[in-house]
Amino acid sequence: MRLTLLLVVVLLGVRPAMAAELPPDLSAAVSLLDRATVRNDVATLRRLVSDDYMLVNSDGSVEDKARYLADFHLPGFRIEPYVLERPVRKVWGDAAVIAGLIHLHWTQDGKRHARRVRMVYVWARRGGRWQLTHTQVTRVPD
Repeated sequence: MRLTLLLVVVLLGVRPAMAAELPPDLSAAVSLLDRATVRNDVATLRRLVSDDYMLVNSDGSVEDKARYLADFHLPGFRIEPYVLERPVRKVWGDAAVIAGLIHLHWTQDGKRHARRVRMVYVWARRGGRWQLTHTQVTRVPD
């Protein structure tokens, strides 16, 4: 019976629930990034984002680390708390991709904005700690 169950699991490509879990240190970094983002905590974001960071926005524009962090200093700029839906998590040693769907709400220039986007975050473990190296934002049509 045990062999049969193992064979079914292998043939169907079913993995235990733990396979989708992130390493604890990466999970902590992701949570810290989420909190820092909605709190405009630039000091924490500066530590979590790599110096060679690249953000590709939903309009196709590209930002480096300095430009990305500058956005959080804009008067009245605020990203509201969000939930990553339909998460995809893949970890390969010292590299990881976390992706999913987000209903993004933010305030900028006194106006509230909302957009449904697919987010892809690329993380790398460097010097023993995880850093965000790339973010791709793709707008999802209404």
